[in-house]
This record gives sequence, structure tokens and C-alpha cells, in this order.
Amino acid sequence: MQLINIGFGNMVSSARLIALVTPESAPIKRIIQEARDKGTLIDATCGRRTRTVLIMDSDHVVLSAVAPETVGGRFEQEDEEDV
Repeated sequence: MQLINIGFGNMVSSARLIALVTPESAPIKRIIQEARDKGTLIDATCGRRTRTVLIMDSDHVVLSAVAPETVGGRFEQEDEEDV
């Protein structure tokens, strides 16, 4: 199981990750609100502005203050180490 650092010492499993998206669009804001209502929202921003929304295969939604490009780069870095 590979873990990806999503900022401030928080990590998620790369095997469970479905998508990395930015939080600006209305459909993503709706997904965040629905996850908050269901109790499946995980806020890992440590009080900072949300820059990345991670959609997990367990229907959890994780908020991160790290840029999507940074998280994606860390994900690609994990893949290269596996080879």
C-alpha cells in the first residue's frame, strides 16, 4: 500500500484514489456539500484554503490545501518508485 502526502503530515492511500480535482466548479462544490451532509468529508486543510479535492473509492471526499499539480506529482513519483 502506497501513501501519498497531501500536506501537513496527512496521507491517503494511492490505491483508493479515484480523482484529484479543483474545488471551483459547482458540481464539485455539490459533491463536497453532499459528503459533509453524509459524514464522509475529511478536511485535511488545517484551516487553510482548499486547493484540491480528492475523491476516494470509499465515497469519502478529502480536502487538501496542497495544489493538485503537487499532489499529482507525488502520485506519479510513487508510481515511478514501484517500477
